[in-house]
Amino acid sequence: MSDGGPLVLIVEDELPMRRFLRASLGSHGFRLVEAGSAREATAAATSHNPELILLDLGLPDGDGVELTRRLREWSRVPIIVLSARGHESDKVQALDAGADDYLTKPFGVNELLARMRVALRHAAEVGQPAEATIEIGALHIDLARRLVTRGGAEVRLTPIEFRLLALLAKNAGRMLTHRQILQEVWGPGRGDETHYVRVYMASLRRKIEDDPARPRILVTEPGVGYRLRDG
Repeated sequence: MSDGGPLVLIVEDELPMRRFLRASLGSHGFRLVEAGSAREATAAATSHNPELILLDLGLPDGDGVELTRRLREWSRVPIIVLSARGHESDKVQALDAGADDYLTKPFGVNELLARMRVALRHAAEVGQPAEATIEIGALHIDLARRLVTRGGAEVRLTPIEFRLLALLAKNAGRMLTHRQILQEVWGPGRGDETHYVRVYMASLRRKIEDDPARPRILVTEPGVGYRLRDG
């Protein structure tokens, strides 16, 4: 384990990838713990209490999705999946199991560092009083008054549109799956009715995007879900 900043657990069985992550993250001040299997990862997560986990799905003694589910039974540590599996179904399964983000290999170091900063920031905010207002670019969202303005002008939203925007804003920079959005906005039992999300997202984009056909605030992850651009 190296000295420095936030403690990151790298769960990866391929040595070249571990060396790459060790060099890249170590040079940016992160402390590192490494595990090459699901069993080693569970032991390391328990004994070292990492602040962030980078997790490969293809482990020699188990699947990373199942490992994520087990970790979520007792820990809220941010988990970013780093996997060569690029199919939509793999991303959805990992995110629904409790992962906070998903990067497909190969990826750039700068993108990984940006995702890690978002995950660590969200983790630091857990347990703190919720912000009464959220500002993202020209958008100003007053959660208490349920008021949204854009460039100083009020944006009139339906109750569902407001709940949808507030959910995405509270998780700015984090990808949310269709299922996660449905459960939070519409409630349990609507996990398969993804057309609700598409319809209301299109309506929301018409109200807050300069060009709804080329959204810059409400970003789509095809087949997976949506992310509100952070900054």
